[in-house]
Amino acid sequence: MSSATDRFYGIIPAGGVGSRLWPLSRADAPKFLHDLTGSGRTLLRGTWERLVPLAGPERIMVVTGRAHRAAVEAQIPELHDRDIVLEAAPRDSTVAIGLAAAILHRREPDVIVGSFAADHVISDESAFRAAVVEAIEAADAGYIATIGIQPDEPAIGFGYIRCGAKLDIQGAPSALTVQSFVEKPDLPTAQAYLADGGYLWNGGMFIARADRLLEAIGEFDPELRAQLEELAAAWDDPASRGPAVDRLWPVLRKIAIDYAVAEPAAAAGRLAVVPGRFGWDDVGDFASVAKLKSGGRPSDLSIIGEHARVLADASSGIVVSQSERIISLIGVHDIVVVDTPDALLVTTTANAQRVKSVVDALKLSGRDDVL
Repeated sequence: MSSATDRFYGIIPAGGVGSRLWPLSRADAPKFLHDLTGSGRTLLRGTWERLVPLAGPERIMVVTGRAHRAAVEAQIPELHDRDIVLEAAPRDSTVAIGLAAAILHRREPDVIVGSFAADHVISDESAFRAAVVEAIEAADAGYIATIGIQPDEPAIGFGYIRCGAKLDIQGAPSALTVQSFVEKPDLPTAQAYLADGGYLWNGGMFIARADRLLEAIGEFDPELRAQLEELAAAWDDPASRGPAVDRLWPVLRKIAIDYAVAEPAAAAGRLAVVPGRFGWDDVGDFASVAKLKSGGRPSDLSIIGEHARVLADASSGIVVSQSERIISLIGVHDIVVVDTPDALLVTTTANAQRVKSVVDALKLSGRDDVL
């Protein structure tokens, strides 16, 4: 590996509730703390283990909410205190990634950072690592880099990246310019993207020199950059950190890094993409979980739950059981059943994206006890 890779530091933003996976995923137990694939490891642990061969266990930082500290440390006992950044309240990905970058930049001015969500599933980890190494080289050349996922279906649940010309970067032979980011399309548009061949899924992975990332944030919002750097200056001093967080955290701007950094960088010709030719899923709903568990076989019934008691006849879909009730399914297809001690969800894989509307309705009705 190159000297650029030696300067690499992984960042794992572990936030978000995953409302489309309710009632399994909740505020006190979000989806990254669950094993949704039957691998025996949670999504967070899987992300950590993917990054260790690239960065080593000494060079990975996790950004998460204060309420999740104990769970994160239980799952990653190798994580050092200095490498867990606790958010006072959710402030979206620009703050999570930008603050981590600012802290690491103060510690190590030439550091290259890479952000990888805690709740994604990736197969062919060798191909993943090869793509990250290319992205690190592109970052060292001054680009903000991302890894776009080679689409294998006209998915409407993901954003897309429109690729441009090939870049001439030593060590990154696959790197391309990014012409634009495209929001989640409707089905005909997604089918056109797939047929075109010049589009990749936006996997939300960003790799950059920390100084360039902070410059990009500052170009978009100078005040936000100043606030993040002020927080970073106080972070490693316990006596200073608390007052700085109390004063600055409530006024930090909430915005996704796609809007604050990636889209402006693409418009300025400073965003590179490395095509990722590996299996990837953001496990955004129970249809994704069912597909992952069954290996894409629609006739199968997948079951999650250490003590699940399921009787099924001529049925397919997924059952998630956190109770000891017997669940019987007869002649139902593509069904989703999520049984927890205080909430029951029944839907179909085709309607899995609509689970978020149930969560929204529960919030409006004040039923926070089940969220």
